[in-house]
Amino acid sequence: MNIPVASSRNGLEVAIIGMAGRFPGAKSTEEFWQNLRDGIESVTTFSDEDLIASGVDSAVLQDPNYVKAGAFLEEAEFFDAFFFGFNPREAEVIDPQQRVFLECSWEALENAGYNSQTYEGLIGVYAGVGMNSYASNIWTNETLRNSIGSY
Repeated sequence: MNIPVASSRNGLEVAIIGMAGRFPGAKSTEEFWQNLRDGIESVTTFSDEDLIASGVDSAVLQDPNYVKAGAFLEEAEFFDAFFFGFNPREAEVIDPQQRVFLECSWEALENAGYNSQTYEGLIGVYAGVGMNSYASNIWTNETLRNSIGSY
């Protein structure tokens, strides 16, 4: 099979030269690939006893639609606020997904071998995230909201 090779460039070419990610059971894309390759299950299943001990109402456990499992990122609470220019209080209220995004963006640059402080070209980062209720939980906590101040 002959695969055609582009003979000219149009300026819209994209090269993926660095990658980073965090996944349940994997702190990197390499570890994630190993888990996939080796058939490692990264979803944790909880017993009724574990769920009751963590505060889940026993009546909820009887609901056939209740899923007794979860997938968690390891070390998501470790964020170097100073490195990213945040004070500890600001870092405390930043959505955990945003904190992980910042860390993964930096790791992707490192993985690609680029120094964002000295590279003179354009650098793009593409990412995906799901909706969560972190911001609304903070916004409804008046004491916490008042302690942060306005931006």
